[in-house]
Amino acid sequence: METLLNDFSPGLFVVSTILLLALIGLMVKFAWKPILNSLEERESGIEEALAAAENARKEMQNLTADNERLAKEARLERDAMMKEARDIRDKMIAEAKEDAKEVTTKLIETAQASIQQEKQAALAELKKNVAELSIGIAESVIKKELSNKKDQLALVEGILKEVELN
Repeated sequence: METLLNDFSPGLFVVSTILLLALIGLMVKFAWKPILNSLEERESGIEEALAAAENARKEMQNLTADNERLAKEARLERDAMMKEARDIRDKMIAEAKEDAKEVTTKLIETAQASIQQEKQAALAELKKNVAELSIGIAESVIKKELSNKKDQLALVEGILKEVELN
């Protein structure tokens, strides 16, 4: 340390100090502002990038929420359409059953009416046949019984007695 103090030159010290101050002045004048400006630009760029990242994150959250909302709406709409389709199907089935019941009832009524008419026609035909057969039998019996006059008078008197009794 003594050698340093022995070699100390005040002129060199002053010149070195002036040169140092001049260098600092030049640095402040020409380099300091650009360095500060570039640091500020870098800082603002980083802040903008962070803000853009935050905005992107928020936008992604919004898009995710929108997608979820749209999916939920689509599910609700699909469910509503399915319910409507089921209701329409059930209504169509009920209408078809009702129509089938009506048609069946009409067919049964028509068949019953037809059966009744055929029954009446058959009964009428049977009555007609029985009447014709009875008349034929009666004619045969009367012809046989009324072959003589005495039998005819007895038959007429018997019929008269039956008519009076009724």
